[in-house]
Amino acid sequence: MTTLEFKIEINAPKEKVWDILWNEETYKQWTSVFCEGTYAVSDWKEGSKIHFLSPNGDGMNSIIYKKIPNEYIAFKHISELKNFVEMPIDPKTQEWTGAMETYRLTENNGLTVLEVKMDSVEKYVDYFKTTFPKGLDMLKKLSEEK
Repeated sequence: MTTLEFKIEINAPKEKVWDILWNEETYKQWTSVFCEGTYAVSDWKEGSKIHFLSPNGDGMNSIIYKKIPNEYIAFKHISELKNFVEMPIDPKTQEWTGAMETYRLTENNGLTVLEVKMDSVEKYVDYFKTTFPKGLDMLKKLSEEK
């Protein structure tokens, strides 16, 4: 696996950026670049499950590995979801199960720096290198306009 890193400066306090990242409505907006209608289902507590879903019920079964509100969150990806059902880990899934995705926010004088790191299997590296910055640009726009 390859660890990809993305970084963006946002002219808004980190509490606001955090809210835009994980608030149900704004999450759907900035993640729409990956798949229109994407959403997450969780109680958002450290150690809890989180399902990242497309409208048809496909997606990722993960856990919230670590959470420091307004500063840091880490997701550990476990398996796929198909039609809203957690799939068992199979040989295809085995190559990426345990992959991490982290978001770190630091603020200096009202300017927030968001750093994202994510593990990706080789076949999706180019997709994420192209698409993830678009999602972060949308996040920046949402954070700076409201």
